[in-house]
Amino acid sequence: MAFLSSRRRRARLALALDDAALSRLLKSLQATTSTGTIATTDLCSAQISRLLDQGADDWDRRTHQISVLAYSLSESHVPRAWATREPRNASALVLHAWAQLMRARSQGRLEDGDAVAKSCFQAADLAPEDPTPWVVLLGLSRLERRNQSEVFGIWNEVLTRDRWNREAYLNMLHYLGPEEMGSRIQVLDFVDAVRARAPENAPCAATELTAQVRQYQSVLTLGGVEALMARNHWSHAAAAQALDRAAHTWARPGFFHHAATLADLNLLAYALMAAERRREARPVFEAINGTVAAWPWRVDGDPVSEFEKARNRASAGL
Repeated sequence: MAFLSSRRRRARLALALDDAALSRLLKSLQATTSTGTIATTDLCSAQISRLLDQGADDWDRRTHQISVLAYSLSESHVPRAWATREPRNASALVLHAWAQLMRARSQGRLEDGDAVAKSCFQAADLAPEDPTPWVVLLGLSRLERRNQSEVFGIWNEVLTRDRWNREAYLNMLHYLGPEEMGSRIQVLDFVDAVRARAPENAPCAATELTAQVRQYQSVLTLGGVEALMARNHWSHAAAAQALDRAAHTWARPGFFHHAATLADLNLLAYALMAAERRREARPVFEAINGTVAAWPWRVDGDPVSEFEKARNRASAGL
């Protein structure tokens, strides 16, 4: 097996996952944004525009690319400068709004929510079929703790345009949790509805397992005896069944096609190791091939180190 060979790929954190074009762009942006000149800003904007135009109708890929770019450029002047220079460019407006939202999450405060919303509504007017302005509005509504009727209205706007939008489902999963504006019962109801309606290989397929991992990690963070007993979470019927469904299908070649497939496989590998199902984790780690997604590994420490330790344990059967 390649997984056990000396050619095993070294683990590395990859925001772009396996999107080679996005990865190249991120490297180029990192090299050029440091100067902050008008010329470099124009160059960066042109590069971003070319990438996003290549798959303009692939909403899953577009959502992934803009989310990664927004995270990477959240402290950069580029999104604002591009949106200012091209106020009728939907991509520029969405990237600027999403970058502001990312910055607000990292800083714990939102500078101007009305401006973010305005950019999203302008982008929605310019590109009526594009779900990404509504995805950003959904994230903004979470941050502002908006009421459920308003949030579900935005949620429905996303689904009208992209029925299985992964980012939107994960936003709703967080929003409906007890940490935000919902309850554990609402999370369970939401997960049940997703499992009943969504195709098993849809981009949002990881919603159920994400909910289980979040619950498991919430117990871990309690520390003490609760943390020591957290592994029992995976013996509960709902958690075990969710893990069974994912373990039997996700790592099959060609089963998933969405842009964040490797992030979902990271989630599965983490859950299998937490449940001490190491043999089943081996082919998942093999499919991941060293591409590390920060979450869920970062909860236990450095994501790359935690991933590598888990991969080695799976390989050795320890």
